[in-house]
Amino acid sequence: MTDLHRLSVREIAEGLAQGKFSSRELTEHYLKRIAKIDAHVQSYVTVTAEQAFVQADAADALRKAGNATFLTGIPIAHKDIFCTQGIKTTAGSKILDNFISPYDATVVTKGKDAGLVTLGKVNMDEFAMGSTSESSYFGATKNPWALDHVPGGSSGGSAAAVAADLAPFATGTDTGGSIRQPASFCGLTGLKPTYGRVSRFGMIAYASSLDQGGPMARSAEDCAYLMNVMAGHDAKDSTSMEKDVDDYVANLNGTSVKGLRIGIPKQYFNVQGLDAEVKARVEESLKKLEEMGAVLVEIDLNMTDAYVPTYYLIAPAEASSNLQRFDGVRYGYRCENPVDLMDLYKRSRSEGFGKEVQRRILIGTYALSAGYYDAYYVKAQKVRRLIQQDFLKAFESVDVIAAPSAPTTAYKIGANLSPTEMYLGDIYTLAVNLAGLPAINAPVGFDKENLPVGLQLIGNYWSESQLLSVVHQYQQATDWHSKRAAIAEENV
Repeated sequence: MTDLHRLSVREIAEGLAQGKFSSRELTEHYLKRIAKIDAHVQSYVTVTAEQAFVQADAADALRKAGNATFLTGIPIAHKDIFCTQGIKTTAGSKILDNFISPYDATVVTKGKDAGLVTLGKVNMDEFAMGSTSESSYFGATKNPWALDHVPGGSSGGSAAAVAADLAPFATGTDTGGSIRQPASFCGLTGLKPTYGRVSRFGMIAYASSLDQGGPMARSAEDCAYLMNVMAGHDAKDSTSMEKDVDDYVANLNGTSVKGLRIGIPKQYFNVQGLDAEVKARVEESLKKLEEMGAVLVEIDLNMTDAYVPTYYLIAPAEASSNLQRFDGVRYGYRCENPVDLMDLYKRSRSEGFGKEVQRRILIGTYALSAGYYDAYYVKAQKVRRLIQQDFLKAFESVDVIAAPSAPTTAYKIGANLSPTEMYLGDIYTLAVNLAGLPAINAPVGFDKENLPVGLQLIGNYWSESQLLSVVHQYQQATDWHSKRAAIAEENV
């Protein structure tokens, strides 16, 4: 059984149910692939082989006793921002290199309750701050499509692990595009749910009003299975919404593409820096949706120029507050031989945090300081409301909004983009987080270097089922989501 990694989540579940293979055999298969291939990709920070076999054997016992769920025994990789009891949780930072969480994040607990088998924790930009996965203390993850390119970020390890077939699906988090952009760079489907749809309990905070967990997988169908596990109210998270959860799998054909009104923001397709091939592939995918019966409607999103400056005031401000807890006193990295308390704070933080994290803490602290709070932070919050209203007005005339997920394909590792260049690369994704809306990336082709291109569909609040359904039907009519990088085709 050398090709188990080529099966979809549904095919894996059916194979387990029919006894074609056991969870232990499946887990062993993925662990062998990780051992052989991940040295090239560097997607995993921690591989939990021993715990995985224990969980797999428990899953097989449940299935033998007739107590298995549909997903019992299927392996998963967790972004290393979700706390995992007894397993190192680093958030890609030196400051948490020795941190072993005493509890599980709700997303991890839900996975265990569904019988999923944790293969390990995957790499990410430090504290989810970045778009390349190069800011990780544990080194840069490689893009399986081209090992000298980045997989995107911050959920780059999640994207690379799935794209290299080192896990059937993975959890990710999205604060300003950190699920959708790496999904675009690695040719995957990735869903950023409505803010409050997935619990943030046990998810290490970057910017609390923007962070949201979601699924990453090859197809909308695979994402729907993981969303059925992840979504739902959690009393431990004050921002978690008490709202009924859809059966995302059952609803995969619930939205008719025929007559679906897709908004095309003219500002998005005239952005300086939008690569011509990315634009062409996205327009080809929209033409395909039009052939399937969708109606393309040109719309205005007049606040486009405000996305980047608004986000890069609000997110760093929240980060400066959230990251003050990493002080070298209670847990995490502590400098050696501090001379006094102030020395302990200053050296623990300056030695423990990387450059990008320090940069954003400083920006955020400045924006929150007494002399600048009203001029910067309060004004950014007012503009944030205008951005939200801009979207709500658009949704009065359209069902979903289409855009590229990123203006380019994956960057080369070591491209040394300036902070401003990297921030402008998030132009298409930031507003979704500022407004709290759901959005999904779907692979729609390749550029001349055979690097994947992604289409982003943005929905109104709580429309995850609709987004998954539209992409699922697009994927029934196309095969971009089934394309595999050469390294993923390797057998072990």
